[in-house]
Amino acid sequence: MSGEGEARGADDRACGVSGPGGGSDEIRRGPFVLSTDRERLDVALIHRFLSATYWAPNVTEDVVRRSIAGSLCVGVYEDGRQIAFARAVTDHATFAWIADVFVLEPWRGRGVARWMVEALRAHPSLAGLRRWLLATRDAHHVYEGCGFRPLARPERFMEIVTFDQGGVGVENVPPPTERR
Repeated sequence: MSGEGEARGADDRACGVSGPGGGSDEIRRGPFVLSTDRERLDVALIHRFLSATYWAPNVTEDVVRRSIAGSLCVGVYEDGRQIAFARAVTDHATFAWIADVFVLEPWRGRGVARWMVEALRAHPSLAGLRRWLLATRDAHHVYEGCGFRPLARPERFMEIVTFDQGGVGVENVPPPTERR
């Protein structure tokens, strides 16, 4: 276990994590403020963005609210306006799943997504977790910069997909190697 913690610490230092220092809800970086305060989140903005993504098309605002309530969330703000969001679904003891990471278009390419993931990984309530996971179609470079790698043993992971968040049925199709 100590080997995992040491490796994680090395990755965090490489990403420049400063953490939310002293239990504070906020970290400032240039013109941006990163906050873990759920009350500051613009749920309508988060819902609008997520409902247009490939990973949560047509997600309802109720589902967004419940996902926020069950997660450790970070928002990034400039001049009081939310420009980015990410959350960690976690048991606060062994595991976290990074989800719903987004940065509004005008602020992309400034390291904001990486900063949010770094802040979640450095959060004191998530210290010592054994495993962090996420899924992405197109942002591997962002997460690789924070130490994420492809699954070492993907054959150990399984999923059930029952429906998308918009309520449209999705067939749970087995991988091509298992089809007959």
